[in-house]
Amino acid sequence: MIQEPAPFASSEPEATRRAAGVTESARANRGWWDRNADEYQIEHGTFLGDDRFVWCPEGLDEVEAELLGPAEELKGKDLLEIGAGAAQCARWLAAQGARPVALDLSHRQLQHALRIGGPFPLVCADAGALPFADGSFDLACSAYGALPFVADPRLVLREVRRVLRPGGRFVFSVTHPIRWAFPDEPGPEGLSVSASYFDRTPYVEQDDDGNAVYVEHHRTLGDRVRDVVASGFRLVDLVEPEWPDWNTSEWGSWSPLRGHLIPGTAIFVCERD
Repeated sequence: MIQEPAPFASSEPEATRRAAGVTESARANRGWWDRNADEYQIEHGTFLGDDRFVWCPEGLDEVEAELLGPAEELKGKDLLEIGAGAAQCARWLAAQGARPVALDLSHRQLQHALRIGGPFPLVCADAGALPFADGSFDLACSAYGALPFVADPRLVLREVRRVLRPGGRFVFSVTHPIRWAFPDEPGPEGLSVSASYFDRTPYVEQDDDGNAVYVEHHRTLGDRVRDVVASGFRLVDLVEPEWPDWNTSEWGSWSPLRGHLIPGTAIFVCERD
């Protein structure tokens, strides 16, 4: 039986920009996803499906993208999904014959994965301290999981490299860094630069006592590339999905209007040397 998450007893959180470290970020985001997992799955579950592998709000599907490789080559591969949510991607991978493990920081998100079901393990853990032996996986993936929310992305990248076998591939998607210079709005108001692209100060929502309840971290495109390389990966490709004509839906600040003009997602295809 799925248990109800603990209520969040506070007034509307205050949005601000301030420093937030590794521990505070992890604690805040674990709580936020536990509280908001139900609403997230209700709002986006139809778009994501139960067993699709969608990389981003633009709707780029792994069936066409093959960023992890051709589907027929996934059979028998050990694969780790980081920030799995309800494990839609892992479920698709299992259908291709892969052996996925779905990991998420949020217990509530994984309860939704359990509700939908699937022939693979679910692991509740921090991406910065993966509970797996060295060289456990052939591939790893993360569709908007972990990396936008951690204070030290290199900690996560090094952990992923550690659990990958030599030659293993890690593909992850994040909000395109250019979006940080624009208001977080899907309409015309979201098309005018309002902040410095180079301001790395985290976005923080905090309660009345100043405790962070949600944290998102900004890295420039160059920062992301340097993080990848410094963590022992080779950058194979950088994909910036264009907004397709068939996608008429909005997802937060992602919309057809903005998507046809400025990129909303960056996908990094990396290989472990």
